[in-house]
Amino acid sequence: MPEIIPSIACNLDTDILSASLPLFQESRVGAIEWSFDTLYGMNQVPSWFTELLTAFSNEGKLIGHGVYFSIFSGKWSSEHENWLSELKDLSSKFQFDHITEHFGFMTGASFHHGAPLSIPHSKIALDIGRDRLLRIYDACQCPVGLENLAFSYTLDEVKKHGEFLEELISPVNGFIILDLHNLYCQMHNFSIDFEDIIKLYPLDRVRELHISGGSWEDSLLTGMRVRRDTHDNAVPQEVFDMLVQTLGKCPGLKYVVLEQLGDALRDNTSKTAFRNDFLKMEKIIHKANKTQIRAPSNSFLPSSKLSPGIIIEDDNLHSQQMELSVILENSSSYQDAIDKLSSSSLADSDWKIENWQPYMLETALNIAQKWR
Repeated sequence: MPEIIPSIACNLDTDILSASLPLFQESRVGAIEWSFDTLYGMNQVPSWFTELLTAFSNEGKLIGHGVYFSIFSGKWSSEHENWLSELKDLSSKFQFDHITEHFGFMTGASFHHGAPLSIPHSKIALDIGRDRLLRIYDACQCPVGLENLAFSYTLDEVKKHGEFLEELISPVNGFIILDLHNLYCQMHNFSIDFEDIIKLYPLDRVRELHISGGSWEDSLLTGMRVRRDTHDNAVPQEVFDMLVQTLGKCPGLKYVVLEQLGDALRDNTSKTAFRNDFLKMEKIIHKANKTQIRAPSNSFLPSSKLSPGIIIEDDNLHSQQMELSVILENSSSYQDAIDKLSSSSLADSDWKIENWQPYMLETALNIAQKWR
């Protein structure tokens, strides 16, 4: 019977690697998730890191997680083309068990920098997302998936997110990374219970879970505390509780991955807390492996040969994304952003800006201007 594998997000970062070293030495890390595109354009990767990747690749326990593809950008770009070319080359060197990307589009003029933000659940967004997922599959020739987003503007978006993810991945028989801290953000920011939000996702499509920590940000507009998926703190107990409740609901689950940014692991206290989080996650997984009967049957590979057709683009979506990015990155205040949005092409559109929660627009401004 296949077992769930305790894993860590491991990149070329001295802090995360030094924090994880005792876990590697004790052979506790069952798999590593590598954000491969963070090294795109790097002239030379240290041989020891390549050896680490190769060791897990040879065991079939290396999974790739993209950051910068910006899957819903309305315009196809040279950055998309180069990203896929790099992935194809890496896939000839390493055996990835699967490849994933983030839901959303990136802020920034090129859409390949910043942080992912949500997009309208529209027909053209669906078509573009499906097209891009197929191109990722064509480049890597292994299962592909998408991660649920931590950020939404409205409760209605939250409620439709799981269904939209399933529609996106279905043509390639893809899967979902269900990030439990992302759910934790949505639960807090929109006052929804775990039992209600978990039912909104196609759990038979979940192949991987993420757990991580984050931070609180006080809304100057409302005084509300907004939960952010910043990956810079230890895992909250509530997320561990969610992990316990979720493991038995996902028959296709293979990996649970602990994430934390290296920048947050600079001292012995934070590194010890990171390892303790891993051991806590590992204990929960081992208990589930002993007590739960699982019989995953989905390979998460297409049932027939697929190849990309004509690239799907949409000038209107592209121009709206450009306009939104400029507004978010350059508005001097919340009211300034509201005024600009109200007179923009996003007004009375699929974006439904009229329904956006003020504290979430305020959060989007902070995200975009941080990454600008």
